[in-house]
Amino acid sequence: MGKNERTTVAVVGGGPAGMVMGLLLARAGVEVTVLEKHADFLRDFRGDTVHASTLTLLDDLGLGERFAAIPQRRLDRVAAQLDGGLVQIADMSRLPGAHQHIALVPQWDFLDLLAAAAADEPSFTLLRRADVTGLLRESGRVTGVRYTDRATGEEHELAAALTVACDGRHSAVRTAAGLRPRGFGVPMDVWWFRLPRRADDVAGGLGRFTAGHFCVLIDRGDQWQCAYMIRKGSDAELRAKGIGELRRRMAGLVPWLGDRVDTLESWDDVKLLDVRLDRLRRWFADGLLLIGDAAHAMSPVGGVGINLAVADAVAAARILAPELRRGGTASTAALRRVQLRRWWPTALVQGGQRLAHRAVLGKALSADQDLPATTTGTLPLPIRITQRFPLLQGIPARLVAIGPLPERAPAWARRPTPPGGTAQSRD
Repeated sequence: MGKNERTTVAVVGGGPAGMVMGLLLARAGVEVTVLEKHADFLRDFRGDTVHASTLTLLDDLGLGERFAAIPQRRLDRVAAQLDGGLVQIADMSRLPGAHQHIALVPQWDFLDLLAAAAADEPSFTLLRRADVTGLLRESGRVTGVRYTDRATGEEHELAAALTVACDGRHSAVRTAAGLRPRGFGVPMDVWWFRLPRRADDVAGGLGRFTAGHFCVLIDRGDQWQCAYMIRKGSDAELRAKGIGELRRRMAGLVPWLGDRVDTLESWDDVKLLDVRLDRLRRWFADGLLLIGDAAHAMSPVGGVGINLAVADAVAAARILAPELRRGGTASTAALRRVQLRRWWPTALVQGGQRLAHRAVLGKALSADQDLPATTTGTLPLPIRITQRFPLLQGIPARLVAIGPLPERAPAWARRPTPPGGTAQSRD
């Protein structure tokens, strides 16, 4: 698409929040330009979970059938392998609505779907290879962005009535605006890697917990996406021991994977995720709004970061579109309403993550014990209660798959459902 030197809304970042924001505003008839610094969405180690509330949003937008056609796995229950045995801790079949599961799909396929739908709107532009390097200002107000075309090296300026930062936890826009989030300490970082999966392996998601060790396995069909927790800042020390250290840990923690750990040939197969948990006190300035990880970086606990970022985008588009259509700009009061709408569900989820860090992960990782020789022991009381009363397994399922304050698409953004679709017309 051609480059606009002026637009009504400049959305920085082509992740889930940025693409949803761009699509919704375009459907409102607002001129919107999304700036994505890469040439495509093909990047590994992105979150691949599309939660039930986001699946309902896709139905609202008339995209449910197209999404369902993408090859995917469906997670309808979550189990944990504790020292006391294998237990089920979340049952998605107890969720309300049409989607009683979480979809596991490569994020680039999800983003391609959103980009294709947005491209059908005449007011939408996607600029690829557009690396935002700074902000334009006039009398203290943010009036657009500076960016470099990574294909040509040319520098450009894009004027905008509103700039929306969706560029993640390392947000260049946030830095350029001089905003600093309040950080909450985290006890862990994450090693992210893949191991082969066999047809007779357990299906869905599995967590493995024991003193000093914690791993999550995500079913990707022929592979396990593995997230192994390590103590914060211990990556260099552990890597110095060689890749055999990770092989040993995984074989001891999940013995039935022991004959596959040799597929990890070197540390090049293992990516470090620097875990952060932080939140801006103020998500906006005159002419500028920050949402998603740019406003509040989430811990991987619960895997809810994408869900919250998409909800931010839906709420922002619904609140801001009327003013943008009417007067071509968004007032600071409207930007404040976006933060007021999304602050409390974000703070609630982050509060739960902080509690999990202190009460579970921090204690487990600080124990630094060797792997247990057996899997005997007593299950924790909350787990025993959910085993005795399975109905309670719907509570963690709802917290993760739907979350607090799920957002629905506004009426003006919806499209008719294809024959056989499941979208509903209510607001």
